[in-house]
Amino acid sequence: MPSPSTQTEKPVSIRTATDDDCRGILECLTLAFAPYQPSYTGEAFLDTVLTPETVHKRLADMSVFVAIHGANHVVGTIGCKALAEGEGHIRGMAVIPEWQGSGVSKRLLAKAEAELRKAGCRIVTLDTTEPLKRAVKFYKKNGFRPTGKVGFFFEMPLFEYSKRIDMNLDKGTFTKE
Repeated sequence: MPSPSTQTEKPVSIRTATDDDCRGILECLTLAFAPYQPSYTGEAFLDTVLTPETVHKRLADMSVFVAIHGANHVVGTIGCKALAEGEGHIRGMAVIPEWQGSGVSKRLLAKAEAELRKAGCRIVTLDTTEPLKRAVKFYKKNGFRPTGKVGFFFEMPLFEYSKRIDMNLDKGTFTKE
């Protein structure tokens, strides 16, 4: 499998996922979340890594993007959806272990935020579990802050984070409300 060090030779492209990407998305999610499986309830893990049936449902319900290297090798994925009242939500972000720390996560997050901004969202939320400390650090580095809302995800605490994305990109400033 190619490593991030070869990405300058064969760059990663970010594009909208298709049904043909389902197998790669499932593999990506499984590889990325495998180290955390012992910390998850069985139901929470299955809902996180998806199944052949639920991956198709996610593609139908959300905008899903994939990071592709070489001949359609999925090295990362992210899903997002515009909700009510200017809120967007991100779910299912994963990058395979060999590509973590390569910048793929940042590019996937930027793609999802651009999609939500285009849909009129002013705020984006995401939820994460306590075991995902590296992901929390990444989200905070990229402007997400805890909202204080804690839900439950198959018997696991689920922590909400949010970020304002209603920037005027031409001027680089936040819009006034």
